Amino acid sequence: MINHVSEIPIEGITYKQLRIEKKPLTPEYVPPPPELVPAAKRAVCIDPSRTCMPFGAMWATLGVHRAIPFVQGAQGCTTYVRYTFSRVFREPASIATASFHEDAAVFGGRKNLIRGVRNLVCRYKPELIAIVTTCSSEVIGDDIQSFLAEALDLMEEEFGPEVLDLTKFVVVNTPSFAGSHVEGYNRAAREFLKALSRKSGQPSEDLYFIPGFLMPGDLRELKHLFELMGVSSHILFDISDTLDCPLVGMPNRIPYYPPGGTRVEEFVRAGDAKAIFALSPDAGGAGAKWLSRRHKVPAFVLPMPIGVGNTDELLKTVSEVSGRPIPEAIRWERGILLDAMADTLHYTMMKQVAICGDPDFAAAATRFVCELGMIPTYILVGTKSSSAAEEIWKVCEEYNYKPVIMNGSDQFEWEYALKNDKPDVILGHSRCVNISKEIKVPLVRFGFPVYDRIGYQREPIVGYRGGERFLARIVNAILDHHYPDDRTHQ
Repeated sequence: MINHVSEIPIEGITYKQLRIEKKPLTPEYVPPPPELVPAAKRAVCIDPSRTCMPFGAMWATLGVHRAIPFVQGAQGCTTYVRYTFSRVFREPASIATASFHEDAAVFGGRKNLIRGVRNLVCRYKPELIAIVTTCSSEVIGDDIQSFLAEALDLMEEEFGPEVLDLTKFVVVNTPSFAGSHVEGYNRAAREFLKALSRKSGQPSEDLYFIPGFLMPGDLRELKHLFELMGVSSHILFDISDTLDCPLVGMPNRIPYYPPGGTRVEEFVRAGDAKAIFALSPDAGGAGAKWLSRRHKVPAFVLPMPIGVGNTDELLKTVSEVSGRPIPEAIRWERGILLDAMADTLHYTMMKQVAICGDPDFAAAATRFVCELGMIPTYILVGTKSSSAAEEIWKVCEEYNYKPVIMNGSDQFEWEYALKNDKPDVILGHSRCVNISKEIKVPLVRFGFPVYDRIGYQREPIVGYRGGERFLARIVNAILDHHYPDDRTHQ
């Protein structure tokens, strides 16, 4: 009887129809199409060639004598910055933080700022404190000016008014969710001059310069040129000694501040300057323009003096403003650079070059490589800048080149282009190492950040002598990869 029992179907399917098949839980991998979605159409930024806005404000503050940045944010907002400064300059950087935690993120950072500013004034006795905001304090809506006023009132009651006369305060609003380190430096240049500069009515012959993200070696080269011309120059945000100071034994005073840096008095006297020069239009141009509007100081926003043409423009302008002629010693340095360019023209001529960097660096490097007979192909401007894009187009039109300018894009898109159209050499910072190794193209490091080379911060790339060193690095990189076999050469 059991054998004649009909099979019980399972959901209409008989036992004979059941089959156990092993099927993958996930579908077979299908590679993405080769077309790249450009950064402008993506919802995410992949490998950006920039960092946050507070970084630029902290950079500017560290170029002021006995100045400390006070970051109104969490500890991580200063940890990364100190780490980056240590990697790039091999020097410690004193940066204070409000040390936000959960309560400050909800209720605001009023108590943190008041306690932090008091501790700095009492223990470190700085001549200037720059309060730098972050994304958290900006989103919360911290009223920094009122917090600072309350802190000053409390310290005046506790220590007397003479304590506050020794320290100046500057507030720089730098929300991290907008802009980049370039915009942060630009804002700091404007806010420092807005808070400190005064006009006494006694005009001076001093020339002021806002350098941007130039290295200590570059600033020393600028001082060398101005000294040869005999002009009275003041470099604002001068990091040449604060972030590259000598080791001369243990400090004899605590707290210890590195020597050098722009004095607060130099900012105060900026209102009486004969002229102010911004050597990086996107990193310092706002400060020069504000001083021109407020105190009627003539402002000159010039390209970064890298190469022959840009250095010529700077020195000619300084000569016209100051009335000082360009000495023979500088003309000699210019001739040496021209001779080096002529000696190496057969190595650089018609070599294709890809460039990656901040707006001012990318624009200046584009002109220099064109002067060397090289062809710029793909230029990544890490921070979107209309002025830098216009300058690059103007330069390339002079030489009848048509490069691809990725204005404000990310390194993912730039590297994708380089894989499909490989250049002969790459000019960029240390974060271009991976693509250089992947496509086996030499990388010439320049700009910011460069953290995998020792001594880079001391070697100038501005001026004629700096251009000669920059040229040597470019040619040597080409020779390492494209020179014929040594036995054949012999």
